[in-house]
Amino acid sequence: MKNKALPPLNWLRSFEAAARLLSFTQAANELHMTQGAISQQIKSLEAQLNTPLFKRQARSIELTEEGLAYLPIVHGAIQKLMIATNEIFGEGHRKQVKIRGSMAFFSYWLNARRLTSFQAEHPDINLQLNTDIWLRQEEMAGDLEIRWGKGQWTGVNVERLSRDTLFPVCSPALLARQPLRQVDDLRHHELLHVMGYEEGWGEWLQFAEATRVNPSEGMQFDTYACVLHLVESGFGVALGRLSLVEDQLRDGTLIAPFGQRLPSSEDFYLVYPQEGFSNPYARRFADWLLRNTSGRSLPP
Repeated sequence: MKNKALPPLNWLRSFEAAARLLSFTQAANELHMTQGAISQQIKSLEAQLNTPLFKRQARSIELTEEGLAYLPIVHGAIQKLMIATNEIFGEGHRKQVKIRGSMAFFSYWLNARRLTSFQAEHPDINLQLNTDIWLRQEEMAGDLEIRWGKGQWTGVNVERLSRDTLFPVCSPALLARQPLRQVDDLRHHELLHVMGYEEGWGEWLQFAEATRVNPSEGMQFDTYACVLHLVESGFGVALGRLSLVEDQLRDGTLIAPFGQRLPSSEDFYLVYPQEGFSNPYARRFADWLLRNTSGRSLPP
């Protein structure tokens, strides 16, 4: 059986308004059209459907049974289109900043405290945060990006955000169960690894001259945020990166049991198009971000 062709949207809008208001005149006023145009579009709709939708009387109109059944469907579809159009293309989206970055940065640096601070300073800007880690790094996605690495990307502007050091972190609950008095005590704990970073447990243990700990032992994860969540819950020990754990160290959620801190060869960087910002709101966010990480402002 052949499907009925979808009627033009302007015909459906005319039908919905006339059926809702039970008046061609009021529908014409609402849609800024003439009564004749409304009437003609509804006649065209009825012809395509091969079904009358209205009972036309001398001074009024009524819906037929088919019109009564069709109205809620058309009304709902138009409402969904209006809502979706406003959500995607509305006034607020002209002030939106699209940012791609790691889940760890968004969860642990750009946290609730800092987001609240940003909103207080820039209440007119909406942020859209994208944590898609599978996009190719050489391709810009959004207005700006927060990348982890050595800052050696080509074809983009790069501003360093952090100067990280690496050191073991764990929860107070874990230390209460199994103390860490010296570095070699790590052999009694679950070491949590994050894949994809140049420095890991092997580099830190060598830096700390720990000879009795096997750096290959322990679970591996592909996201740093997952590892920190487990550590905060009291499971295992991970290498903390200063820019991501400073708040937790301050409030006591995490503890750094040892003083040895290995300078990282990789850091967080602000990355934005080589030609600069086409979105002025993105530049405002980028300037705020740089001031709150490195204390610098964007170059003019």
